[in-house]
Amino acid sequence: MTAPHDPALRADLDAGLHALALDPALAEPLLAYLALLARWNRTYNLTAIREPREMVVRHLLDSLAMTPYAAGLPTLADLGTGPGLPGIPLAIALPALRVTLVESNGKKARFLREAVRQLGLGNAEVAESRIEAVDRPGAFAAITARALATLPDILAAGGHLLTDDGRLLAMKGQRPDDEIAALPAAWRLEAVHPLRVPGLAADRHLVVVARTAPGTGA
Repeated sequence: MTAPHDPALRADLDAGLHALALDPALAEPLLAYLALLARWNRTYNLTAIREPREMVVRHLLDSLAMTPYAAGLPTLADLGTGPGLPGIPLAIALPALRVTLVESNGKKARFLREAVRQLGLGNAEVAESRIEAVDRPGAFAAITARALATLPDILAAGGHLLTDDGRLLAMKGQRPDDEIAALPAAWRLEAVHPLRVPGLAADRHLVVVARTAPGTGA
């Protein structure tokens, strides 16, 4: 699938990839994904963000800001992925990472399957399901979620998907200290990483949560 030839769009993405120290060759498949999303969005309302240059920042670069923390992982489940964020940009940037895109909304799941097919993403699959109904206990090294729910709620719905030593990599805006304080006893805060998204002035953080006692399966 060919990416759109919008010089301003391409310049924004090229600058963002450079700022994130990512391969400039990623621009072509990322823009192909964006073109597909923009086309489907006109009919199916997959995302409230419709301006393409804003999509580059708030969808592509925002998702890719967590790439260093997903690199080296074998498997990742993106919970409530919507139109594939951050899972599809991560699958494009990290071909060794196997990404499962979990989405219960039928029209979004149809878009995800078409995106995976058109982009040729052999390392991505779609699970059309509610998060808590995904019957793959202990299957993933990490789960992630972007603007989905509170940390305790994400863990309640998807914690069963993690290996004993797996991690929740939760994408948040401001540092969610109230949510961190409310973590269940079986889970602990491992780290909070400030993220810098090129072109975005708002706060972004990646919250890493692990089991309190790995090996318990709690």
